[in-house]
Amino acid sequence: MKIFRLTLAAALLTAGTLAATSAQAQAPLKIGYTDVQYVLAQMPESKQIESELKTYNDQLAAQLKSKSTEFDTKLKAYQQGGPTMTEVVKADKEKELQSLQQSIQEFQRSAEQSLQQKQQTLLKPALDKLQKNIDAVAEENSYTYVFNSDGGGSPLLLHAPKDGDISDLVLKKMGITPGAAAPIKSGPAAPAAPAPVAPGVNKTKIKAKK
Repeated sequence: MKIFRLTLAAALLTAGTLAATSAQAQAPLKIGYTDVQYVLAQMPESKQIESELKTYNDQLAAQLKSKSTEFDTKLKAYQQGGPTMTEVVKADKEKELQSLQQSIQEFQRSAEQSLQQKQQTLLKPALDKLQKNIDAVAEENSYTYVFNSDGGGSPLLLHAPKDGDISDLVLKKMGITPGAAAPIKSGPAAPAAPAPVAPGVNKTKIKAKK
């Protein structure tokens, strides 16, 4: 199950990280770049962020499953009792199922937004720390600008010499030994499973953790 979406990193650490002092403004232009996702994946905070997001995602998925189970139970009762129901009772049951289905859909949308907000909250301290260290490395090494070369989204740098990559310098600045850490995963979402739909109920997909 995919948990993370790191478009936030690209949004907060945009291409134009200016690290020049007034003295550097008079010096020759020097441009560097870093892979934000590569650095974030190796920061010790990333494991804690992943763990907390997975726990939060599982809680939301469990609530969604509970709501879907309630819908399935009432739908089955509707289907079994259909032949003996009066038109008034049948219409009332269909209205109840439609209401439950709408509630599930609204919860799902709300849960996805809540998970994204949780991710942003957890990521902010790590991104602030990363920004601070990028600024420090840029100043120490006389880089005027630092761009994000993160290949996980749309790179803001399409070509550059290797000696312009300050990613490992940033990691060392934070006391981290550079390595081939796996990129942080992307995409907060619960596994999808379409719920059966009763006659008279609009057909839509319901996602729930099985």
